[in-house]
Amino acid sequence: MRVRSLPLAAGALAALVPVSFAVTPARADGGAASFTLADPRITESSGLAASRAHPGVYWTHNDSDDGPYLYAVDSRTGKTVATVTMKGVGSPRDVEAISMGPGNTLWVGDIGDNRGGTWPYVWIYRLPEPKELRDQTVRATQYTVKYADGPRDAEALMVHPKTGRVYIADKKEEGGSLWAAPKTLSTGGTNVFRRVADTGMWVTDGAFSPDGRWLALRSYFGGASFAWNEGRPKRQGRLSVPMQPQGESLTYAADGSALMYGSEGDGSQVTARQLRARDGGKGSSQDGSATGGDAGSGAGFEGDWKKGALVMVVALAAVFGLKRLFSRR
Repeated sequence: MRVRSLPLAAGALAALVPVSFAVTPARADGGAASFTLADPRITESSGLAASRAHPGVYWTHNDSDDGPYLYAVDSRTGKTVATVTMKGVGSPRDVEAISMGPGNTLWVGDIGDNRGGTWPYVWIYRLPEPKELRDQTVRATQYTVKYADGPRDAEALMVHPKTGRVYIADKKEEGGSLWAAPKTLSTGGTNVFRRVADTGMWVTDGAFSPDGRWLALRSYFGGASFAWNEGRPKRQGRLSVPMQPQGESLTYAADGSALMYGSEGDGSQVTARQLRARDGGKGSSQDGSATGGDAGSGAGFEGDWKKGALVMVVALAAVFGLKRLFSRR
């Protein structure tokens, strides 16, 4: 998504709290660690997906005006190790999300709507994850999508790792919803997504845990974890979301031990937050709640976007107060 007032304000707040952006060194136990996107082409990273075929690799993309490109990034170095060009999808309009599906498939959500929810339809693309990490062109399957009650803006697309069903969380300040695709998608017609649950959030990205038992949703200023509950999601708690300039991406690490949070911007950081398992141990039962010793440096910024907005107002008041003070001098 293009520059918005809230993310800009978040950047102002970040300037007042620089510790939130401290780079975390690689974890000694080999688990997921924070890293910085080193590719100068990646300036608007809006989606994130952990590769299952290539350990330590994350897929990302820019949102608009970039073309049909996906970037495979090695988290150990932050460098792009492969660029995939999707063919057979026309000209992408506003790509906002990427997700892994069953059978090592990549799903890409061209679901953003900079016009505030006026596009009559949006698209999603499916392609096989390349077995070799090299620059290549891969044919993708394109699906046309509409919502049952009319157009809307969205930035989060999630594919359930067990059922393969596709879900979209819309982006609304009040009354956000989760939408489900038909069980079988069609390339010959329009696929109507229907509302299945409330999120109560202004969602910028989301992800299923690798075992499919948990759904994590984030916004600019906070997030929530949901027990999937066989398709009847039940809210469990808040996520420890790091403060970022324009936080628009989220994925589970491939082993489910951490949530990875990304942001738009040049040389942006992907911040790892280690997770707390509900049974007290490590493993697939983790619900998305952060542990006390998470992988990201600095305190998490918890709560919903309203709470974040309140802090943002305080930060902006401080910024403009300082500006006024210096102008008097």
